[in-house]
Amino acid sequence: MNVTLDKINATTGKMAISVEEGDYKEKVAAELKKIRRDANIPGFRKGAVPMGIIEKRFGKQVTSDVINQVVYEAVVKYLQENKVDILGEPLPVNVKELDLDNQKDYTFEYELGFAPEINVDINKDLTLPYYRIEVTSEMMEEQDKSLTGRFGKQENLEVYADRALIKGNIRELGKEEGFVEAENVIVAPWTFKNAEQAAKFEGVKPGDAVVYNPSVAADGNTAELAAMLSKTREEAAELTGDFELTINEINGLKPAEHNEDFFKLAFGPDCTTEEQYQEALKNSIAAQLLPNSAALFEKQAREAIMEKFGNFELPVEFLKKWLVRRNEELTEENIDEEYAKSESAMKWEIVSGRIAAKLDVKVTEDDMLRYAQHVAARQFAQYGMGNLDESLLKNYAESLLKDNNNRRYIAEQVSNANLFEAIGKAVTIEDKTVSLDEFKALAQAE
Repeated sequence: MNVTLDKINATTGKMAISVEEGDYKEKVAAELKKIRRDANIPGFRKGAVPMGIIEKRFGKQVTSDVINQVVYEAVVKYLQENKVDILGEPLPVNVKELDLDNQKDYTFEYELGFAPEINVDINKDLTLPYYRIEVTSEMMEEQDKSLTGRFGKQENLEVYADRALIKGNIRELGKEEGFVEAENVIVAPWTFKNAEQAAKFEGVKPGDAVVYNPSVAADGNTAELAAMLSKTREEAAELTGDFELTINEINGLKPAEHNEDFFKLAFGPDCTTEEQYQEALKNSIAAQLLPNSAALFEKQAREAIMEKFGNFELPVEFLKKWLVRRNEELTEENIDEEYAKSESAMKWEIVSGRIAAKLDVKVTEDDMLRYAQHVAARQFAQYGMGNLDESLLKNYAESLLKDNNNRRYIAEQVSNANLFEAIGKAVTIEDKTVSLDEFKALAQAE
């Protein structure tokens, strides 16, 4: 067997593999012997079928398969031994059926696209900004409101509060007879479509009477009006005037008070004082904002690195052919447009691969498990389940990693995170704290 490589230019080449009968004859014979040993052919005992019959029935297919395997192994071996770095895969120049009846020796040709020879040197000479969002008192007040609400209790309130339910007796006004009235109706002013009508309930107490217009409050929605007044839609459609609601009781969420029990519920057993709570609150918000900072850093770092190292040539025509052959949705008619969309991503894949190799970026099973636990904790938190036992999170994380799709996604996320963590350590970082509005402006500018 003879393998040669002809470098046409800096980005493309052609490989030729010459195969003689001696390169594959013994392997074909060995494969046919395996088939003979296991073949079940009527009229013959298993393992006793004459080799002539085996060769006649299976010979051509086995020969073709063996030749293709021998050629593939020769290509891989040559590229590895000669350290030829290629993009995509070798593409056969002419794909045609082997003439096994008349030929014993064959020559196969492949097109190659070479990976660019670039030196991506990431070091302290490269300075990149890292923007953190300032945690403001308004953010802390909002988060505190959310936490005290989450751990609060439903009870009767002395004064109407946001998202409370009002129970009372209602009576239609403006009619001497035939008016609508009902006892113990439930009204939720915070659901009103009309802000002026909702405002009439601000500060009300049990025993107060409020005059409002249910039809206006529901913005004419007969379904909502019918539910509010306990009427059919047809009846509700006629009720467009004012009503008086005498409040019997107000039921709502009483936020949890700041005390040791609440602090522990919010941030765990080690949080027992107001000072610890405020610090944990601030750190919690900062942690929630951190993914935004990381995303902006990744984007800015990628752009800076590509500006510095991304000016290299790719084997464009080769890559277009390769993409068409491996993707059924791509054709010669649409490949130019699709290639233009994907070229920057392909260049980044090359550059990031060089960086990962130089900075020794790896993804370990422990990395995968930690990230999966983070995913699990985030999913539980969406249902208000925080501060879960670590063993529970670990078990759930392990179950996530058993699913191939989840595992592939987690591996990609960890690989990307580890890459930019390594970049952050290798370059010079300018740590900057900015307001939320300033950060939004930076993100939009990017």
